[in-house]
Amino acid sequence: MGSVALPLLVVLTTRVLLIANPASRRGKRLIGRAEAAIVATGATCEVVRTERPGHAAEIARTRGAEFDRVLTLGGDGTAMEVAGALAFGPTPIGVLAGGTGNLLARALGIPMRVERAVPALLDGHQRRIDLGFVMGHHFAVAAGVGIDAAMVEETPVWLKRRLGVLAYTLIATRAALRAVLRRQFFEARIEADGEVIERRAAAVLFANFGAILENRISFGPEIAVDDGMLDCCVFSPRNLRDAMRIMWRVTRRDFRPDPSILYRKGTHFRLETQPVLTLQADGELLGPTPAEVTVEPLAVQLLVPRRRRET
Repeated sequence: MGSVALPLLVVLTTRVLLIANPASRRGKRLIGRAEAAIVATGATCEVVRTERPGHAAEIARTRGAEFDRVLTLGGDGTAMEVAGALAFGPTPIGVLAGGTGNLLARALGIPMRVERAVPALLDGHQRRIDLGFVMGHHFAVAAGVGIDAAMVEETPVWLKRRLGVLAYTLIATRAALRAVLRRQFFEARIEADGEVIERRAAAVLFANFGAILENRISFGPEIAVDDGMLDCCVFSPRNLRDAMRIMWRVTRRDFRPDPSILYRKGTHFRLETQPVLTLQADGELLGPTPAEVTVEPLAVQLLVPRRRRET
């Protein structure tokens, strides 16, 4: 009898590039654990460590297309460098929490432990989301001025390394109380797709995600990461009572009309403040106002865990 040809079974191994920032809060000590977790899934892994600001973007731009997946290990700054470099490309990006706030990882429902996060991402869904763009930088979660920027600017490195995201919470609470009790408000002029808004404010946010910190804080109603728009949220407390009501509402997802809160959707914003303020984006201090804020619809492909409730 003649020989019978057997079908050739080809096993395709997922190739993963891990871009790790050893200068981030937990990055250096998690690199080995992240690499081991990737290999344990059956994937191959190449680790490249960043050496300076902007290096993550350079690595992603020159090497990203060689791999099936790119994972970042570091803070939100590292993740956004890679996301900006790979924007509008086919390579999906997974975010491993190695920084202080890890806003993007938390917003996507990614586990904080790399041993859980790696398989959840490599076996997860792919989802395209919008990116914001301001002062030459991309952001995924939110950009803004006021209390949130003060939080980023005033949180000392030693406190971030010791307490992690709790450090931001403590400093943000202090900044909010100081702004209200000392009446440290600012005049904001916002052009939102042609509409002019002028208000006295304690904070102005341009949000892409509707909630942060595992949905503990919600910025506003009907904020979607894939609608091709950003949501401008203006918080204008006049006194401590207003401030407490705002905090209650953002933690309880209570979006009823409120004289101290204003929401506007748009694709292009111009922000001017008096006095001049420093703007932050995803926890990175960028520069002084005025600022132009725009959206890049469905710019980046992200890996997200399965069975996650969409926000």
